[in-house]
Amino acid sequence: MNISELYNKRQSCRNFSGKQVEKEKLERIMDLALLSPSACNAQPYFVTVAIGEKAKKLAKTTQGLGMNKFTDKATAMIVINEERASALARMGARFRDNLYTPMDIGILTGHIILAAEEEGLATCIIGWFNEDDVREICDIDKDKRVKLLIAVGYKSEDDKIREKKRKDKEEVLKFVE
Repeated sequence: MNISELYNKRQSCRNFSGKQVEKEKLERIMDLALLSPSACNAQPYFVTVAIGEKAKKLAKTTQGLGMNKFTDKATAMIVINEERASALARMGARFRDNLYTPMDIGILTGHIILAAEEEGLATCIIGWFNEDDVREICDIDKDKRVKLLIAVGYKSEDDKIREKKRKDKEEVLKFVE
């Protein structure tokens, strides 16, 4: 699959099949995603990949107030927590008044979801979760911030590619010469 096909095919899945994701696929996804660029190559994140019972427990952390019930059928969950950036990246961020760590986590996340799509897997980035419960399930230190989870699984057969609705290009893009 070429990159254009990946971009056009990939969408947030809210209808997983429940079929177990193979650990080998998750390993290939992470091997590719960890090649993503970061400011000063600081890689200010740590990734935990949960399968089996841990994934089921993590899915429950995303379902507060009736949200994200679809995660019950995601058979893997990827947890990304923020780590301290290198001194050079922190200094550059302070000097430029720009936070690079959230950008680096976003870049990593984009690489994960596209690598998953290439493996035939569907994903959904989850920002609604009980952070304390996620830390406990994944044995993450209390002083670490969990930034997001990615639900991973096979999409249900009846989950069709939806039309992509985006703002008009003129609202978000211009070229200057």
